[in-house]
Amino acid sequence: MPEEDSYSLGKLTRSLGIPITDRHRATGDALATVKLFKMLMAKDTDKTIISTSLKSETRKKVEPNLKKLIEKSESTTGVYYFYNQDNELIYLGKSKNIKKRITQLFTSSQPKQKKIKKLVTDISFEKTGNELIALLKENVEIKKNKPKFNKPLKRKNFSHGLYSFIDDHGYINLTVKNIGKDMGYITSFSSLKSGKNFLEKMVSEHQLCKKLVGLEKTDSSCENYPIEKCLGACIRKEDKESYNNRVQEIIDQNSFVNKNIIIVDNGREATERSAIMIEDGIVLGYGFVDLQFQVTHPQVLKKVITPLSNNLDSRHIVQSYLRHKKVKRIIEY
Repeated sequence: MPEEDSYSLGKLTRSLGIPITDRHRATGDALATVKLFKMLMAKDTDKTIISTSLKSETRKKVEPNLKKLIEKSESTTGVYYFYNQDNELIYLGKSKNIKKRITQLFTSSQPKQKKIKKLVTDISFEKTGNELIALLKENVEIKKNKPKFNKPLKRKNFSHGLYSFIDDHGYINLTVKNIGKDMGYITSFSSLKSGKNFLEKMVSEHQLCKKLVGLEKTDSSCENYPIEKCLGACIRKEDKESYNNRVQEIIDQNSFVNKNIIIVDNGREATERSAIMIEDGIVLGYGFVDLQFQVTHPQVLKKVITPLSNNLDSRHIVQSYLRHKKVKRIIEY
């Protein structure tokens, strides 16, 4: 945190919005220090802190005690890390139950898992409180650290986007196509099939026309019109303003363009919340705040978040997650 004016515990905690009680008492200072250390750990995407603090006697082991390594973990949501005897990060992953996942890896008979078991001498893990932040951390840290046993990730983990255009009759059309150089997409998908599944869902939930979302090619009405699942936009029976209002609602719900929002969800402990900041459609990063902290103060929140550099991937991960799962709150600012 090179931008801070002072690194005394009192001034640093005030600047970062970390509540501190019983100042200058052992308990109060200790709790504040723990929260500060957790914040530093979350920002340490290079894993420098944990790598330098691993016990030397653990690194000297030739044959790892897998049971002891499993016992070091917890049944919690987060990201786990495997190290070899030279203290090199050789594998990482995310899970909603870290202990269960590590147990599965250590009991697997797959060739890749067998190789990992032979080399791993220590593990660490970081709680994230929820799966969304675990997904973001996993993506960033695999690309940054390139662990030996992680499959190299593509430059971007999505291929198709949702686009809109107005046809000759004034109706808003939706289409899913390969992104290529056209970055003006509303939201992104990992495959064409995923995009089409989204369109099918929108047709069902919002009574959209299959013809006007590119799911059906016909010169007449779509197949849903005769059975009254389409209100007739395909043959201009439905007023375009009425139809366009429903389409625009979908666009607004799924687009991050020009949006400033904070996504609030479960934190690592019961006494905190997680926050993901999106400003002008850009995913700035994520952080954790005490329940007493007002998440509605974006300028203070910016100081505590872990920045995310690969923004297109981060945006895809967040948008995809929000399409399928719920979070505690989404605050616009």
